[in-house]
Amino acid sequence: MLPVATPPASAQRVRVAVAANFTAAAKEIGVLFERATRHEVSYSFGSTGQLYAQITQGAPFEVFLAADRTRPVQAVAAGLAVADSRFTYAAGRLVLFSMDESLVTDATTLRNPDITRIAVANPATAPYGTAAVAVLRALGVYAALAPRLVRGNNIAQTYQFVATGNAELGFVALSQIARHRAGSRWLVPDRLYPTLAHDAVLLRRGADNRAARGFLAFLKGPVANAVKTRYGYGIGE
Repeated sequence: MLPVATPPASAQRVRVAVAANFTAAAKEIGVLFERATRHEVSYSFGSTGQLYAQITQGAPFEVFLAADRTRPVQAVAAGLAVADSRFTYAAGRLVLFSMDESLVTDATTLRNPDITRIAVANPATAPYGTAAVAVLRALGVYAALAPRLVRGNNIAQTYQFVATGNAELGFVALSQIARHRAGSRWLVPDRLYPTLAHDAVLLRRGADNRAARGFLAFLKGPVANAVKTRYGYGIGE
């Protein structure tokens, strides 16, 4: 029987709470981080609001990758995170997307009377949902479309509504569709919604964890930045 490889004694594990839009990029970065450092990383994905609620209730995370700045700032203010550790690791983009290759053209698509279901992330917990509502209000169509909105718990579920045809179109993260050309899409102009700055922060539970600090340092570096770029993110600070 071949021996089972084990991490070096100095290796540690970091548990990271990650906003759902960053799922694919985080998984790639995690593999590269483990390969470079021999530390281990495990992820929990969800909406930023849901993850923050779990952190306030004592969830055993050591790093928090949010899809906004608000919750990391709140974590520091509440004594749940290390004050000088917060930084912007990425900037997100919002896209109106449909699996129908001819459906989405531009903002005028939202005035199509034949569309019955438009997916958005829950604006109460997901920054991409807040951004989607801001776009609808800026375009003057929110009141007319509100009865047709289907809310996902997070941006991952919102994308699934569109990908499975349960909604004809929806507002998703560019990162979710950046690696394929299926369907039709409209990249929403930045001026129509608040900046989707994504902040990371070291949680108090991870203050003495070398893997946690190493992961955040790796997240700022060129290898991780190359992954973010491939998924359509701005690099951040």
